[in-house]
Amino acid sequence: MNRRWLAVGIAFWAVISMAAQAPAEKLPVRRVVLYKNGVGYFEHTGQVRGNQDLKIDFTSSQLNDVLKSLTVLDLHGGKITGVGYNSLAPIAEQLKSLHLPLEQSTTQADFFSALRGARVQVRSGAALVSGRLLSVEEKIIRKGKDTDEQQSTIKSLEISLVTDGGEVRTFTLSPALGVRVEDRDLNEEITRYLALVSSARDQDLRRMTISTAGTGDRNVFVSYISEVPVWKSTYRILLPTKTDAKPLLQGWAIVDNTVGEDWKDVELSLVAGAPQSFIQDLSQPYYTRRPVVALPEAALLTPQTHEGTMEESKPMAMPPPAPPPAPKAMESDRRRIDSLGRLAPGVVGGIVTKSGTNSVHGGGFGAGNGPASSPVDLAEAAEREGSSTNAQELGDLFEYNLKEKVTILKNHSALVPIISSHIDAEKVTLWSASSPRPLRALWIKNTSGLTLDSGTFNIVDNNAFAGEGLIDPLKPQEKRLLSYAVDQGVRVDHKDQLENRPVTHIQITHGVMIQRQEQRDHNTYAIRNSNTEARDVVIEHPVRPGWKLPADLKPEETSASFYRFRITAKPNETATLKIDEVKPIETRYALSSLTSAQVTLWSSENLIKPATLQALQKIIQQKNEIAGLDREIEARKTQISSIDQDQQRLRENMKALKGSAEEKALLQRYTRALNDQEDKLQTVRAEITTREQQRSKSREQLDKMLQDLTLDESM
Repeated sequence: MNRRWLAVGIAFWAVISMAAQAPAEKLPVRRVVLYKNGVGYFEHTGQVRGNQDLKIDFTSSQLNDVLKSLTVLDLHGGKITGVGYNSLAPIAEQLKSLHLPLEQSTTQADFFSALRGARVQVRSGAALVSGRLLSVEEKIIRKGKDTDEQQSTIKSLEISLVTDGGEVRTFTLSPALGVRVEDRDLNEEITRYLALVSSARDQDLRRMTISTAGTGDRNVFVSYISEVPVWKSTYRILLPTKTDAKPLLQGWAIVDNTVGEDWKDVELSLVAGAPQSFIQDLSQPYYTRRPVVALPEAALLTPQTHEGTMEESKPMAMPPPAPPPAPKAMESDRRRIDSLGRLAPGVVGGIVTKSGTNSVHGGGFGAGNGPASSPVDLAEAAEREGSSTNAQELGDLFEYNLKEKVTILKNHSALVPIISSHIDAEKVTLWSASSPRPLRALWIKNTSGLTLDSGTFNIVDNNAFAGEGLIDPLKPQEKRLLSYAVDQGVRVDHKDQLENRPVTHIQITHGVMIQRQEQRDHNTYAIRNSNTEARDVVIEHPVRPGWKLPADLKPEETSASFYRFRITAKPNETATLKIDEVKPIETRYALSSLTSAQVTLWSSENLIKPATLQALQKIIQQKNEIAGLDREIEARKTQISSIDQDQQRLRENMKALKGSAEEKALLQRYTRALNDQEDKLQTVRAEITTREQQRSKSREQLDKMLQDLTLDESM
């Protein structure tokens, strides 16, 4: 009785204590900046009074980014006393706290094996048997004869109990058998195990609580980054029906809210850039493997050293200030800033969609309201709506700031306007060898003053859909061709004729002869226009290294890979574009390496003039003279080598004659032969010296001829 009242009293005081605490209020998101690398920057602002807690809901994937980027400020004299969140330890680590050795995925055999030694009661029919669980074994029962090919096997589990009387009883686990655990503590462990396994299927919601301390009303600021879907750009180009009007460019952004919070009346900015970012799993408790070290006789701490700093961090240089915005944008900037750095309240804009249902939240731009009583120019109607976005450069990035606040609920998406501006554009037909079918295209110039992000576009011409395509990032004043449809009425026939021209120029200087010749490529484009109106056709001709256009042929535009030539094709006529390219080819020859065969070949092909031929023949003669002296010197060196070998043979013979009867007569003979050979050696060495001197003079004469010979003539 006393225990029951004690439990009631504790529960009562717990309820009183919870009621006395101020509930944590949600801190709404006020500003969202989305980047092209799948990261979003979020700002929450709100008011607190006294010691109050605030809460923000995240998913686990969000929480990892939040923990490495969270900034929390109490802006009016208070302080942040703590930030906490519910930690989710891995299920495998939580199961280690149980006394039951069970994994998250377990079998019946594993479960009963974990209960070995526990006191259980087994009910088999009307009989009850109590005892302690001894073992769990798997049995295989074979049915049929040993020779029967259709013999089958059945697996079953058997548990063994030791009863209170010391008897060992065995039971086969079947649907008719009941087993009850009689140990109350063990039953609680089983309940905890099942609860942990069930919690692994719970929704992955992480709630962060921010505790503040102070007096009075204060403003709190929270910012962080989080993983978000990449926002996407899509454009509409509305071609006017009036010839003196400019096309209108409309830009939209597709934004998805997949985070744990609704975006209600938020400032939304879209940045066309990708700052560096990464993922690190900070929200999960981390366990590391620790080595097991045997305890020594005297357990002492071992001193350790820590590496010193190699270089201290230096403050980064601030980028130069951005150019001042237009007066209208400056006024909007002054209007949008309040004491918390928030935009002033405005009308919610955008089109919010979910599950195929559209609900308009006002704002944006469109083609007007209500049914049209007469045909209208869509470009003119859309122009009256104006732009709902401010844009500015952010260094290497570009930002679209929506003028009006946006509401996008959790797990909803929105199509929000980012640009509405006139641009310069003209319709052309584009042909390139990479796409043999001529294409209708717009040759646009971005005169909007804004950077256009990459995305899709479609064309509205004569108040109807005309085609669509893709656009790469486009800077202000940059020109670009945007193809959107096939031109069925234009055909282009391309013919290419390559011509190799003979040597056109020869230059000789410092012993080097340079021959220049040309390759010429004659390209002819025949453009047939079968339409009832003229076509401005843009031919993309490839830019090739080394090939040059004639000086009087200028392309309309040159890209990294193509020359773009414009030609007008009249209705039902064929226009022709001729492009003759020249590629210079230069061949170098060292005159010191010339051969008579090369000179003879050039002479037979009329590649050199008679005066040049005579000068080259003198060089060849001088080279031949030097070559003859080299041969004579080499022959005499060979003769000296032969005499040396013969003298060595005579000396060996003289050594072998010592003590023989023929020694005296042969020694006299060998001595006379050696004397004759020595005289001959002196003569040959003198001849080598003379010819080496002659070769040196001839080499000097050749070098002078090579240096003095200069020529610069056209063939």
